[in-house]
Amino acid sequence: MAGVLTATASSVGIRGRLLALPRPLSAKIPICSFLSSSKCYSSMGWNSLQRRTTVLPSRKLVIRAARTESKGVSLGFRAPAFKLPEPLTGKVWKLDDFEPYPALLVMFLCNHCPFVKHLKKDIVKLSNFYMKKGLAVIAISSNSVTTHPQDGPDFMAEDAKIFNYPFPYLFDESQDVARSFGAVCTPEFFLFKKDGRRPFELVYHGQFDDSRPSNNVPVTGRDLSLAIDRVLSGQPVSSIQKPSVGCSIKWNPEPKV
Repeated sequence: MAGVLTATASSVGIRGRLLALPRPLSAKIPICSFLSSSKCYSSMGWNSLQRRTTVLPSRKLVIRAARTESKGVSLGFRAPAFKLPEPLTGKVWKLDDFEPYPALLVMFLCNHCPFVKHLKKDIVKLSNFYMKKGLAVIAISSNSVTTHPQDGPDFMAEDAKIFNYPFPYLFDESQDVARSFGAVCTPEFFLFKKDGRRPFELVYHGQFDDSRPSNNVPVTGRDLSLAIDRVLSGQPVSSIQKPSVGCSIKWNPEPKV
């Protein structure tokens, strides 16, 4: 595919993080909700206080951080194929790598967005919790490195190390994968379920929770965790879903004619 990353990271560190997970749990086994109560949530040591940062525009380019809502993707949408590099390890990941799992969470993130920073530690802890129960998780950064070099592969690898991402953090240099998913913002969450040999189908395309960087609402992860609980226990997910809100994906500038 276009824009294949030349890996400079050591191949040591793949660590079999995702593919070494235990096989999916039976739907008959009750799953302890990650956020069945605020007490359960706080007992896991969650701390969502993140300082907002100002991103300086690149020279000769005007950068606008537009507040955007996830939209335009219908439930039942089949997960598109992808083949993307992981800057931290140099490994290339494909949709087929997640074939054995009953559910797949695809998150579009980036390094600089205040909405992502607000949830980053919480996203890691939610992922750790559900990956142990059989959920497959990946994150993708599709932002233009022309306008936002701080979202480039070297910084992605550094971010993955600092926050100890348990999931692959993949680089979509061409932005083709973001377009194929219909992603428009960061963070944006796509939860797919898989029944037997059927392709992954979208069952949740909504917010993490009601918390935003400046609204003083505690981070709970309620919306996303409830959807994951229902998928892993074989129950239908409600079609009433609040869109995720975040920074717009930074598309590559159009070439000047």
